[in-house]
Amino acid sequence: MAGKLYLCATPIGNLEDITLRVLRTLKEVDLIAAEDTRNSMKLLNHFEIKVPLTSYHEFNKIEKAYQLVKILHEGKNIALITDAGTPGISDPGEELVRICCEQEIEVTALPGAAACVTALTVSGLATRRFAFEAFLPRDKKERGRIMDGLKEETRTIVLYEAPHRLVHTLEELLQVLGSDRRISVCRELTKIHEEVIRCSIGEMIEYYHKQEPRGEYVLVVEGKSYEDIEKESREGWMLMDVGEHLEYYEARGVSRKDAMKMVAKDRGIAKRDVYKEIVDRKK
Repeated sequence: MAGKLYLCATPIGNLEDITLRVLRTLKEVDLIAAEDTRNSMKLLNHFEIKVPLTSYHEFNKIEKAYQLVKILHEGKNIALITDAGTPGISDPGEELVRICCEQEIEVTALPGAAACVTALTVSGLATRRFAFEAFLPRDKKERGRIMDGLKEETRTIVLYEAPHRLVHTLEELLQVLGSDRRISVCRELTKIHEEVIRCSIGEMIEYYHKQEPRGEYVLVVEGKSYEDIEKESREGWMLMDVGEHLEYYEARGVSRKDAMKMVAKDRGIAKRDVYKEIVDRKK
């Protein structure tokens, strides 16, 4: 019988955030796979966990995954931990989970700390719907595609960023999003020097031009409002007059009656105003 893969969330800063279930599981499994064994060894030593440790990181995630799967097939249980937070969230753990699922090995998650959710909950921005992008890619073309998508994103946006790239990313967001939206920048979450700053993107740029960024950051950005989307749509239609607008729909097989309704909705005016405009145009 095959063993089980346990995805064990570890603290993102404060060691007291580890769960009793994770501690018990880490002591009971046959092997612990860690993103950075040196970093994880400190955690394991703190809680006096003596289980064997092996490395599983970005540069060996495929080859090592199959090695770990072989061990699981032998009936051994493995715990996967990341440097901090929940395995599989913005780390190579997702590859191991995918391969385990393909080979019908049982995978279970032991919930706990996650920087993205922690930052979202303290941001003061909408939490019901959010888009998590983790670290933006370095490749310019790929980064551009993601940024273009974020421009129209109506959900709250959550990003990770390193201190030396923080200002550049903030400036890029201000330019691409097209409006100075509200943002919450969270630094060193759950740690002694935890800091959460809530303001506009522009104000945040000014702040970090004066203050050197330090520590790990989570950016929580306000999504595009439906009001702004409607406003932009109306502005686009205003580039043509009412008659041209009506002809646009009629040319696509829409009846005059329905076309007038659609024009009125697009322009945010009453149907009678559309009718009056057409009548006046004929005169």
